[in-house]
Amino acid sequence: MRTFAGWVYAAFILDMCTRMILGWQLSTSLHTRLALDALDMAIWSRRRQDCDLSALIHHSDKGVQYRAIRYTQRLADAGVVASVGSTGDSYDNAAAEAFNSLFKSELIRNRGPWHGISDLEFAVAEYLDWYNHRRLHGEIGYQPPAEYEATFYDQPQPASSPELATTGSL
Repeated sequence: MRTFAGWVYAAFILDMCTRMILGWQLSTSLHTRLALDALDMAIWSRRRQDCDLSALIHHSDKGVQYRAIRYTQRLADAGVVASVGSTGDSYDNAAAEAFNSLFKSELIRNRGPWHGISDLEFAVAEYLDWYNHRRLHGEIGYQPPAEYEATFYDQPQPASSPELATTGSL
């Protein structure tokens, strides 16, 4: 995302089942730390809810941040199964790309121009609160992700694993 102070990059961790954004981070550089911080937030969020992380699949594109040794080691340490998309398959990461598109249209283009990363951090935190707790999502019965998640996890679950996706960097 372009700001007056330079480029800012974002990483998000999206729960594919509930559409909840579990982790996020902004940075002025596109290093592994950006993706790791978003992943750490997502892991913390799920552990706080006493979720079994070994049932999760983390899917990402082939971005260098997501294939870094530190990143894949963090997934392994948490017991999360890693899945990497295929080259040239635009549908492989479609949900994550759809979120990036929404994020840009609903926040970045509507409320800019942005002075720097500090402006964006506050705006992204507000946006994600709205996205997770008030925005209605057609994929989950026109409910906010937090509401859907609360009712979803109260029901008996089938044996299949829920999936997390990363949205990559903007």
